Order: sequence, then structure tokens, then C-alpha cells
Amino acid sequence: MQDLVREAIRQGRDAVDPAVLAAQVRLYRSAVLAGASQTAARSGPLMKKHHALARRLLSRQHDYLRFTTDFRAPPDNNGSERDIRMAKLRQKVSGCLRTLNGARQFCAIRSYLSSGAKHGIGFFDALVMLTKGEPWIPAST
Repeated sequence: MQDLVREAIRQGRDAVDPAVLAAQVRLYRSAVLAGASQTAARSGPLMKKHHALARRLLSRQHDYLRFTTDFRAPPDNNGSERDIRMAKLRQKVSGCLRTLNGARQFCAIRSYLSSGAKHGIGFFDALVMLTKGEPWIPAST
């Protein structure tokens, strides 16, 4: 489905071909139903987790497939994971974020830099603007 969305965006369309998307959604639902039926016995803790995932994929299908109808929604959460990676790395290196105030400051700076990067502003440029007293602020939508 990600390929369908990428192709639609590349061609300048604002939607995926409904017939092709419907066929992919049928395949998705078939796979989820097969997974749910295969894990229905829930014999162990791992099987219970797999069954819960299958039920969520079915009951929240619209949320999981939102990227197919709203091209602004990313198909994965890699960006979110990337945003928290630095905080986790800092915790591993220093053992912790020493004070609540220090943690807040660290998160504010990382958030500023991450937002700038998402808008094409490099870390160094964003920090230079910030130290000059002219912080980069994203345009409101």
C-alpha cells in the first residue's frame, strides 16, 4: 500500500485508485483474520499478544491505513522513534537526566532542532539563529 501511495504522490494525484486500494484492503483484512483465527486459542503469553495485535489491526483498520487516504499521515512511526532516540542515548551515556529542569531544557532544545530539521533547517543554522535571538519559528498552517 505504501507503494500505491508513493506512486499516486509521484503522479501528482490526491488519492490512490479506489479499486486497487479496495483490493489491497481485502488482502489486509484476510491476513488479519487469518492471524486472529490462528492465535484464537491463546495458549501462551506470546500468543495472547499476537491475538491482541490481530484484533487491534482489525478494529482500528482505519487508523492503521490512514496513510492511504490522507497523504500527510506517515505510513510508519520512524520519525517519532528517531525523535526520542537522542533522549534515550543521553540516558544511557549519562545514566539519567539529572534534574527535572535539565530534562525539560534538553527536551526543548531537541524538539526545536527536530522541528527545524523537518522543515529543512540544519542543526547548526537553527542554533545560530537561536543564539542571535532570532529563533526559527515554523509558519502556522
